Amino acid sequence: MSGTFITFEGIDGSGKSTQLRLLGNFLRANGCDPLLTREPGGTALGVRLRAALLDAMEEVDPLTELLVFAADRAQHVRRVLRPALKAGKVVISDRYADATVAYQGAGRGFPPELISQIVQLATEGLKPDLTLLFDLSIAESTSRTARRITGRSSGRDRLDIEKDDFHTRVRDAYLQIALAEPERVKLIDTSGPVEHTQQHLREIIIPFLQSRGHLAMNYV
Repeated sequence: MSGTFITFEGIDGSGKSTQLRLLGNFLRANGCDPLLTREPGGTALGVRLRAALLDAMEEVDPLTELLVFAADRAQHVRRVLRPALKAGKVVISDRYADATVAYQGAGRGFPPELISQIVQLATEGLKPDLTLLFDLSIAESTSRTARRITGRSSGRDRLDIEKDDFHTRVRDAYLQIALAEPERVKLIDTSGPVEHTQQHLREIIIPFLQSRGHLAMNYV
C-alpha cells in the first residue's frame, strides 16, 4: 500500500493543532496509525530552527526567514516525510509548502517566481494528496490568539505580533490556493465549536482514507 500525505493549513488561531490531535486519536482508535508532524519543527533540527524563527525577541530578516523555513522543510521531507510515505504510512503535517506561499509570499511580499523555485528545491516536488484549509475571520483569529497567549507561559511569538494587514494577506493567499486547486484543497469553516469542525473534518478524511485502503469501511 502506498503512503498518503495530508496537510493542515490556515492562519494562526484556526485550530489546526487541536484538530490534528483529535483526528489522530480518532484514527488510532479505528485501526489507522498516522504519523503526525509539523512545520517548522518536524525534526530534531527543525525544533531548534522553530525556536529561533518564532522568537519574538529575535530580529529575523524576511529573506533569512524564507530560507530557514526552506531548510527546515528540506530536512523534514528527506528525513521524515519521504521515508514514512515509502513505508505506506498516513502522514499528516501541521503546515507545509502552502504556508510558504501564504506567509512568505503574500505576507512578506516575495515574488511568486522566487517562492515557487524555493518550494520546489526544498520539496523536490513532493505535494500533498489532500490539504485541509481551516478558515476563519481575522477578527476571530486575533481573539483566539490573544486567549491562547494568555494561557501559556512563553508569551507571543513573532507571527503573533504581526499586524492585521499581514494576516489578511496570508488568509487571502490561502483562499486563492483553495480556489486554484479545489481537488486537493478542501475549505473548512472553523468559526464554530471545536466538535463541529472535527465532524466536518472527518466527513472529508474518512472516505478519502477508505478510498486509499488506510481505513476500514466500518469505524467507531
